Amino acid sequence: MSRAPKTQVVTANALIEGDVVYLAAGDNWTRHLTQAQVFTDPEQAEAALKAAAARDAEVVGCYLAEVRQTAQGIEPAHFREDFRRRGPSNYAHGKQAAA
Repeated sequence: MSRAPKTQVVTANALIEGDVVYLAAGDNWTRHLTQAQVFTDPEQAEAALKAAAARDAEVVGCYLAEVRQTAQGIEPAHFREDFRRRGPSNYAHGKQAAA
């Protein structure tokens, strides 16, 4: 039995602001997971990751994060990614204060 291919996005942190960002179509960065470019081909995902990591004047800490498709759109497959996109958890400020 073969395993279904992983669905992944390229994620990083914006260099200046520190916000979580995702690689979108057109090689742009977005702060919204729903706008991220989704990869199902591991070779394409790795190539996109390598190209994104070379953009060290814009982002730091690039890696591939697994996602899943839901009725609401793209959602993180792991709680760590859901936690990251919500912002710091030590007290309500920034994105948390706005929610």
